[in-house]
Amino acid sequence: MKENSFVSADDIRSAFSAAMSLMYREEVPAYGTLMELVARVNGETLSADATLKGRLEATDSLERISEERHGAIRLGTPAELSMMRRVFAVMGMYPVGYYDLSTAGVPVHSTAFRPVGDAALKHNPFRVFTSLLRLDLISDEALRAEAEAILKERRIFTSGAVELTEKAERDGGLDKADAERFVAEVLETFRWHDEANVSAGMYERLHDAHRLIADVVSFKGPHINHLTPRTLDIDRVQALMPEYGIAPKAVVEGPPTRKCPVLLRQTSFKALEEPVSFRDSDGSWKTGSHTARFGEIEQRGIALTPKGRGLYDRLLDESRKIVRPAADGSNAREYEAALAQVFEAFPDSWAELREAGLGYFSYSLTDKGRRTKLPGRRDLNSLIADGLVQFDPIVYEDFLPVSAAGIFQSNLGDGAQQEFEASPNQKRFETDLGVAVLNEFDHYAGIEQASIEGCLKALTAAMAAE
Repeated sequence: MKENSFVSADDIRSAFSAAMSLMYREEVPAYGTLMELVARVNGETLSADATLKGRLEATDSLERISEERHGAIRLGTPAELSMMRRVFAVMGMYPVGYYDLSTAGVPVHSTAFRPVGDAALKHNPFRVFTSLLRLDLISDEALRAEAEAILKERRIFTSGAVELTEKAERDGGLDKADAERFVAEVLETFRWHDEANVSAGMYERLHDAHRLIADVVSFKGPHINHLTPRTLDIDRVQALMPEYGIAPKAVVEGPPTRKCPVLLRQTSFKALEEPVSFRDSDGSWKTGSHTARFGEIEQRGIALTPKGRGLYDRLLDESRKIVRPAADGSNAREYEAALAQVFEAFPDSWAELREAGLGYFSYSLTDKGRRTKLPGRRDLNSLIADGLVQFDPIVYEDFLPVSAAGIFQSNLGDGAQQEFEASPNQKRFETDLGVAVLNEFDHYAGIEQASIEGCLKALTAAMAAE
């Protein structure tokens, strides 16, 4: 088969993202309501800010706003994680970053599967935050062994999904018919099942250990537990959620409100209580419920350099020493006030962020720059000062472990937080994954450097053409 008859990984990812969104909208109608709310707020924000709209159009990123979403799943075994990596690779999605959530009372460690490279991200930036259950953190040895045995018996991928993944790996891609079947087969892994694969008694034991453990172990597969649309104004969304019949969590996770957004801010509504059937030892079915799936919204800002991320982490830590946000939201106002006060130390203009080396930027020629012919290369700062080159923030495509844990905890119940000893183990995670995770900073730096080289090349090429 000729390679050009294959469907691109970018197009497979786009098709899967759209199919996932449609399925989740049918399973969780409130997700559709969230999409309507986000569309309204984004439209109003763009109408009120012509400069923002113009820069998004100029950087080819306006179209992706409405398409952008991320999902989250929780896996139970190393074999599931390894196979999931292979499945996502067919869609052009690769593991970026390592996240240890044990320090925040959540017994998982995670990575984000997403496209890498500017072109792939602009085509479709769909990403899936993927967590692996840390059975080693369950203190009850008997329960740990039983959970491990239950997980070992389940198969979360259809035979068709495995077959088509192997075919894509062998042949270097999938044709149109196989790509369509691949999307349909893989979608089954993420579908909700209202029949548990454990008894009601076992579910309660797992639940008592930690609600997230029950969510991972008790079901046939890793149902998608949320899909997250991207908004341009999360504070406006938070304020309007009650108007749409949605109760938001008390605190927006991440940095405080800023003129120049950094990293990632997230909010959500509480997880749904959904009916579930449990099969008891005598073969009879018992009706119960499970709480896991919820709605989340995010606002993405600039990707920070290691220096910028270090400052962010330090300021976040300082704010939480003043007021640590309670899971029930009882001290939300005090926490938000402390956060805003502490983060006054973080520069809040694009120029200051760039000059301090705190964020990554994409550089492009201005209209004046496109009309200019330079006799030789000049340094970037002088080109900016002369109005030949402009810069735009590079969007942060990844996640924040403290924010992720905050979202998890607010949706697992107010009393669900359980203390775990900090135990990051990236080496073990990568062994289970089958590859090393990619370094997010390297990728942002690469995108930034390529844009700089593109500007300099264009300016000197114009002169050479004379």
